[in-house]
Amino acid sequence: MSKQPKDFDWDLVEGKGFGGNYTTEQKEKMEAAIEATLNSVTEKEVVKGIVVSKTDREVIINIGFKSDGLVSASEFRDMPDLKAGDEVEVYIENQEDANGQLTLSRKLAKVMGAWTNIEKALEEDTIINGFVKRRTKGGLIVDIFGIEAFLPGSQIDVKPIRDFDIFVGKNMEVKVVKINHTNDNVVVSHKVLIEKDLEAQRQTILTNLDKGQVLEGVIKNMTNFGVFIDLGGVDGLLHITDISWGRINHPQEVLKLDQKIQVVVLDFDENKKRISLGMKQLQAHPWEALAAGTEVGSKVKGKIVNVADYGAFLEVLPGVEGLIHVSEMSWSQHLRNPQDFLKVGDEMEAVVLTLDRAERKMSLGIKQLTEDPWTKTDLLAKYAIGTKHKGTVRNLTNFGLFLELEEGIDGLVHVSDLSWTKKIKHPSEFVKVGDSLDVVVIELDADNRRLALGHKQLEENPWDTFESVFTLGSTHKATIISKNEKFGVLELPYGIEGLAPLKQLTKADETVAEVGEALDFVVTEFHKEERKIILSHTRTFTAATAEEVAADAAAAKPEKKKAAKSADKPANVTAEKSTMGDIGALSALKEQMEGAEREQAIKKLEKKSSKKAE
Repeated sequence: MSKQPKDFDWDLVEGKGFGGNYTTEQKEKMEAAIEATLNSVTEKEVVKGIVVSKTDREVIINIGFKSDGLVSASEFRDMPDLKAGDEVEVYIENQEDANGQLTLSRKLAKVMGAWTNIEKALEEDTIINGFVKRRTKGGLIVDIFGIEAFLPGSQIDVKPIRDFDIFVGKNMEVKVVKINHTNDNVVVSHKVLIEKDLEAQRQTILTNLDKGQVLEGVIKNMTNFGVFIDLGGVDGLLHITDISWGRINHPQEVLKLDQKIQVVVLDFDENKKRISLGMKQLQAHPWEALAAGTEVGSKVKGKIVNVADYGAFLEVLPGVEGLIHVSEMSWSQHLRNPQDFLKVGDEMEAVVLTLDRAERKMSLGIKQLTEDPWTKTDLLAKYAIGTKHKGTVRNLTNFGLFLELEEGIDGLVHVSDLSWTKKIKHPSEFVKVGDSLDVVVIELDADNRRLALGHKQLEENPWDTFESVFTLGSTHKATIISKNEKFGVLELPYGIEGLAPLKQLTKADETVAEVGEALDFVVTEFHKEERKIILSHTRTFTAATAEEVAADAAAAKPEKKKAAKSADKPANVTAEKSTMGDIGALSALKEQMEGAEREQAIKKLEKKSSKKAE
């Protein structure tokens, strides 16, 4: 049997439990040594770890902590070649769960790392390589660092993009332009990369640009007023009027998007970077192809390309147009809407009125294709004084109306020649524009193209008859239709008007007759030439004063009639004296004759009135 060492401590060997043989001091030393080999970790942060092993369900990762962490294998689908010993980034969710296990997540580590990279890219303005996953409303969804970012359609390219689908499934370089932390939204742009590349090209083009320079460009946008041409970094406007020498309504009639065309620089503003381009200027002006035989008085054929308020444009050749003013469309003196005569697309013939090849201007007429109605040989016979016609009212003025008898032949009907009986202040009281009116020719001046017409002259002057009906002292029923400061206006039989001084409207009860009352009136004055009748109601119940009798006598015997009678009497003949018997007989005969004439005149007026009623 061997001997036991004298210094052997049996207490250390016979202690109970794992590590129970260590003293407290020794245990503390050993724990400190172990702790020194472990990393200090903090929850909710991203750390790097080493893959210890991998199964179909889990990946064991050592992050230098006292225990390893487990991560679902589904979070490493993007790393099919993952193996033990590989380094990966993980997110510490929990140092120790309910089972005492360290909880890690690679998915959250990727998200946290992605946002860090995105914020860094925004701050440093760096370029990121993204993957276009799908199309969305208004743009594209791009994957950057595992985060879905929005790429607006306006930020894809410097030129408008019509088909977004061509970018889906492709890689694209972008820059972060905006981050919304509240909604975790990221906006990126590919256009800013192109603009920087084009800026240098743009500056080079603008530096070398000059008027008259011919360039090649691509149509990038089209509007109703022109097209925008991409000249290789600089856009220029080709206005619709500079596309073709001929008239076009929209650029798409002759051009299409993405088409390459040759253009010439017409003007440019280096400060505003505006370039005006021309396309038609590369071709010879069509006016140079206008036939030498085309001159004033010659006829040309063409097509109406535009109709305006003042006239229409006839295209003789593509780019060669002449104006047909509305006044040259018809011999009528009344200007009308050109659309009443022509419309766009009409093919027609016209006469050249003026021609300026230097200014490239031409005026045309179509009324010249027909004879001027005022120069026709039968004009004097057709519109002889006294001939009757029917025309259309074209215009009304304060002094009368213009009547069109035929195209180019107009006549004036003065307001005083509209009615024998009514006092018309304005023609609108009698007719309106567009009405037909029967007239008779009063005066014709073919040299000055003037024609005076009358409507009332179609009937006999009723005042010749009225003179026998409304004799001085005769009584008639009349209605007061209005009053003014001096007179009351009366409606007499047969559609004529009379006047009564206000003081002559006093009735027997000393009240004044009002508008609308129908009373008896006595004729006190009759003026045939002036077509005026003065009446009095007061005279129906009072005797006339000496002054009123004298006034009536003077009205019955105008000065002109006295002068005429005295002129007929020989100067050397002495008037014979008349006896009282002769005067009485003559007076009775006169009254008898006047009574018969009056009855005959009344019958004549009643006959006319019945015919009008029929």
